[in-house]
Amino acid sequence: MAKPLADITILDLTWVLSGPYASMVLSDLGADVIKVERPPWGDVARTSGPYQNGWSGYFFSINRGKRSIAIDLTRDEGRDLLLSLAEKVDVVMENFTPGTMDRLGIGYETLRERNPGLIFASTSGFGQTGPYRDYPAVDIIVQGMGGVMSITGEPDGGPVRPGVSYGDI
Repeated sequence: MAKPLADITILDLTWVLSGPYASMVLSDLGADVIKVERPPWGDVARTSGPYQNGWSGYFFSINRGKRSIAIDLTRDEGRDLLLSLAEKVDVVMENFTPGTMDRLGIGYETLRERNPGLIFASTSGFGQTGPYRDYPAVDIIVQGMGGVMSITGEPDGGPVRPGVSYGDI
């Protein structure tokens, strides 16, 4: 039996956890996901443990079932390659701070000109609008601002980050 997203191709520019987790679910549902990583080191999640034989189990657990390509989006050749790929996919996913894709010359309007039916999925920690939109948001920042760190740890101690990355999920 075919999976529900078997005919969907996704270009995944996300990194760390929130975006890769979302595209992992889409891959599990049958989508062909092409993960774009920046050279030379790739997704920063590759540096997070636990490790098995020198490889990040964390990275591979949230990027299972995906193809991968390294593209330097700051170079003209990389930008042209990404634009070419975007013409052939159904969805582009990204989780940069708002405006990053536009500054790289690969924002929604540019991609839509190449692929009018493209679905463009943007995720950012503080949303696309509002007073904090330009702030980077990783788990520990979101947990601190959300108050969850104030209810963990010892009763008389300072704020403590829970072990789970709640802010990224």
